Amino acid sequence: MSALASLSLASIPSPGSSTLELGPFSIHFYGLTLLVAIVAAVVISGIRWTRRGGDWDLIFRLAVWGVAFGIIGARLYHVVTSWDELPDEWWGPFAIWKGGLGVWGGIGLGVIVGAIVAKRSGANVPALLDCVAPGLLVAQGIGRFGNWWNQELFGGPTDLPWGLEISADNRPIDHIESETFHPAFLYEALWCFTAAGVLLLVERRFRLRPGNLFALYVFIYSIGRLWIETLRVDPSHEIAGVRLNVWVAGIAIVASAAFFVWWQRRWRRGQGVTPPKPKTMAIPKERVRPHP
Repeated sequence: MSALASLSLASIPSPGSSTLELGPFSIHFYGLTLLVAIVAAVVISGIRWTRRGGDWDLIFRLAVWGVAFGIIGARLYHVVTSWDELPDEWWGPFAIWKGGLGVWGGIGLGVIVGAIVAKRSGANVPALLDCVAPGLLVAQGIGRFGNWWNQELFGGPTDLPWGLEISADNRPIDHIESETFHPAFLYEALWCFTAAGVLLLVERRFRLRPGNLFALYVFIYSIGRLWIETLRVDPSHEIAGVRLNVWVAGIAIVASAAFFVWWQRRWRRGQGVTPPKPKTMAIPKERVRPHP
């Protein structure tokens, strides 16, 4: 068996093209993947919210506002942190079909705008965030397959059976001779799917204060992202020799853990305080007069 045949049997192939041409139209599989991810998040969140007495109308409104601002936030994060990777054209900052959406910016701005919309609708925002958390993880896992179409988000070279084949045009200069790399996109996708299951299990077995399941989502996801970022070899801005996203993930881990503990303890203390017993005035016993 030739070396090329052995490679194809012991690695994950990458798509030769990320678009489908239909006459004058070009369908970008990256965009289709994101669409599937959004639908999954809406469906999962809607089912969970309506089971708690909510309505679909709010979920649909959150989807419109949250997704729109989520995409804006995700693109802004990428433009700010990876501006040198943009196409050298006037439309470069807007070319999301070529990849480049920062999950931190997308989740951050999308959640903030969604929370504002929910608050104005009179909904319980912490409870709603808990309903949305597993759906977001599933959506993030699905969305990572968009990186597979674009041959991006991969780690260092590897000869493991699940190594990802990357074409020479998409390889880093330092590893131009390598053919297979760690499929970091797949690692993150599997981590997100597993984390979603963990959230559902924790929700069923433990009593958490509303809002803390979302904090747990941030904590678990950030741990996985911290590990995955250390595998990546694509260009990235660094602070003190450490990738920017590693710093962001570390801050998110500390912040979410601190919030989880503080929020949960405050709730338990509030539940444990019993109101003081009302003071009662002592009623003197009637003196017993001796019989005459």
